[in-house]
Amino acid sequence: MASRTRRTEALSRERIVEAAVELLDAAGEGGLTFRALTERLTTGPGAIYWHVANKDELLTAATDAVVAAALAVEPAGSPGSPRQEIHVVALGLFDAIDEHPWLATQLAMQLSRRPSGPVTPRIFESIGRRVRALGVPEDGWFTATSALMHYILGAAGQNAANAHSPDPGMGRDEFLDAVSTAWEALDADDYPFTRAVAGQLREHDDREQFLAGIDLVLAGIRATLD
Repeated sequence: MASRTRRTEALSRERIVEAAVELLDAAGEGGLTFRALTERLTTGPGAIYWHVANKDELLTAATDAVVAAALAVEPAGSPGSPRQEIHVVALGLFDAIDEHPWLATQLAMQLSRRPSGPVTPRIFESIGRRVRALGVPEDGWFTATSALMHYILGAAGQNAANAHSPDPGMGRDEFLDAVSTAWEALDADDYPFTRAVAGQLREHDDREQFLAGIDLVLAGIRATLD
């Protein structure tokens, strides 16, 4: 009975997608092959192809599964204000992109090449409901939601990229210190502003900066309501 249960689990679409996420986390998109998947699931390729047609479908399903889990987090003391809920949605995506190094690239691909679904509508719906709750007029829903979504995914993706220093032996703080020092050494006539904020780059907190950006976008949205 135990053997039959394990095999049933291995042949389910959910288990296949879970294994795909594990392979992506371990080795990136290049490590996700049907051969590697069959070895991890100890099954034959035919059983996998019964559930997913090709690698593109598998990547979409893996991306959607991670995004769905990130968006399922409820705000503390729910129900919160629309602003609080947007923060929760944004941080859920921020943390998912940070935890899964392959996710930012896949999200960009989903938004540009497969906006019909399922990933893009899931994110758009989650953000859009909160935008509507803010009192944004209907003719502004698309623009406001798009602005928030692009900021969230762009900033989270950039943060994830920055978290992995080009020098494997250099941690985040060392990397930021090196960049800040380089900025401080720039020509004062050509780069007065960049030199002035070099210290802020060195000392900033990624999550606080991310949420501050969300609030700047929200402030702009609120200004349109006045």
